[in-house]
Amino acid sequence: MSSTSTSSLMASKTVVFKTALFSSLPGIVNRSFLTFAPASPSIKPLRTRCSSVTKFDEVTNSLDEDMDQIRRLQNGSDVRGVALEGEKGRTVDLTPAAVEAIAESFGEWVAATESNGNGVIKVSLGRDPRVSGGKLSTAVFAGLARAGCLAFDMGLATTPACFMSTLISPFEYDASIMMTASHLPYTRNGLKFFTKRGGLTSPEVEKICDLAARKYATRQTKVSTLIRTRPTQVDFMSAYSKHLREIIKERINHPEHYDTPLKGFQIVVNAGNGSGGFFTWDVLDKLGADTFGSLYLNPDGMFPNHIPNPENKIAMSHTRAAVLENSADLGVVFDTDVDRSGVVDNRGNPINGDKLIALMSAIVLKEHPGSTIVTDARTSMGLTRFITERGGRHCLYRVGYRNVIDKGVELNKDGIETHLMMETSGHGAVKENHFLDDGAYMVVKIIIEMVRMRLAGSNEGIGSLIEDLEEPLEAVELRLNILSEPRDAKAKGIEAIETFREYIEVL
Repeated sequence: MSSTSTSSLMASKTVVFKTALFSSLPGIVNRSFLTFAPASPSIKPLRTRCSSVTKFDEVTNSLDEDMDQIRRLQNGSDVRGVALEGEKGRTVDLTPAAVEAIAESFGEWVAATESNGNGVIKVSLGRDPRVSGGKLSTAVFAGLARAGCLAFDMGLATTPACFMSTLISPFEYDASIMMTASHLPYTRNGLKFFTKRGGLTSPEVEKICDLAARKYATRQTKVSTLIRTRPTQVDFMSAYSKHLREIIKERINHPEHYDTPLKGFQIVVNAGNGSGGFFTWDVLDKLGADTFGSLYLNPDGMFPNHIPNPENKIAMSHTRAAVLENSADLGVVFDTDVDRSGVVDNRGNPINGDKLIALMSAIVLKEHPGSTIVTDARTSMGLTRFITERGGRHCLYRVGYRNVIDKGVELNKDGIETHLMMETSGHGAVKENHFLDDGAYMVVKIIIEMVRMRLAGSNEGIGSLIEDLEEPLEAVELRLNILSEPRDAKAKGIEAIETFREYIEVL
């Protein structure tokens, strides 16, 4: 988190370790005054505010600050900011007016780069249950209307579902926006962008934010307009759930009960009061699973029980307790928008971080022997040995899930078979699923393997697949704050990394 004072401003920026950049600066009110000299000693000086004379540099500074406010909202390939009051030392910067400008710019960008000439651009919007979602959704719809797009309201949804809404018939929208701030506090919110090609890259989001910054800075009224055309409400989550169910049925191909392949399995889901509850009642229950003991399925944008995050120790401990108490075969933990997940095996062992990557690698390498596995550079040497001993190749790359996924796409284009790209945070994508980081799809693959093992006569559970994974004796994650103006934070971070690199090389 960042804090402000009269003398300095602290901003966090991702460096070698995981951090995030969130900051805001208050607007500056420009005033010009003229003082008229008295005509005689008996007449007092007249000091009056001049509204018609404004210094050019003051106008420029004001515009620059308005533009910086929007640009600072970019967080890699996402947009994130403070949407509600309540954080000490933080002011609201993700306002409806800012969101409207960004949504309008995204709509224009899609029309210019993705249009297939078939008429009006169609854009869907989904959101997690955050309490700021309602008013900011209105701003998105207003911005899309300004850009001449048709908007479709998916309501409560997941990030992967938003992308899939561009592909699954009969929806097949030109683009989609997911409103979420993942596992961050309830005061935050943000936007993720998709086209049929996948999630937007950081340079693409930077272009959109630059366009939005110019719009925002030059508008006289920083208040979001009313929606001119109401969006069409659609139930896409039912179609997405059916899509997942069909994958499970087809790949298990159960010899006795094809339509209910999860019959006889107990699976508990911890949705953390986010968007993941659908996976329980619309996927698992309908496939015959017993989901008794599941936790926090009802959406609640205040997240009263714990942070919806598979890396969170409280989230994993609650799920572990539910698995052991109910003698369940599997526990599942989703983050708020379900693009990440973690699991707990039937013995109560949490599987996240390196362990989750190892589990997914074991599954993928059975299906695609010799595949390259891309991960971020924070993984252990034990994971590298685990992958290579199974015939795979381990490619370590830059931290950041988008970087990891993009590297996998690049390798495949170069002819190097790469079927799994995964970060220690739980973001994971597979080639067969459009290189999409989908927490629900990862769990689907784990469940399929669990059932296949049972059909083959094994009752060991999925944890047995990673029993030989060597774990480090100690693992520590450091988050460093960078003291600087927000616009200089990235440069300062790079400078710190280079200084540290030079120091290590000297040693």
